[in-house]
Amino acid sequence: MNLHLGLTPLISLLAGILILLVPRLLNYIVAIYLIVVGLIGILGAGAMRLN
Repeated sequence: MNLHLGLTPLISLLAGILILLVPRLLNYIVAIYLIVVGLIGILGAGAMRLN
C-alpha cells in the first residue's frame, strides 16, 4: 500500500491545530502559511511525494 502525502495539506493541518490552540497566533500563522504555499508553488516542490 502506497501513501502519498502532499506538503500543503500537512502545513494546513499544522496551521489549523495551532490556530485552535492559540487563537492570537492567527495573523502570524496565516501570513507564514501564505508565504510557504507561495514558495512551494514557485519552486515546484508541490509535486514532491513521500512514499
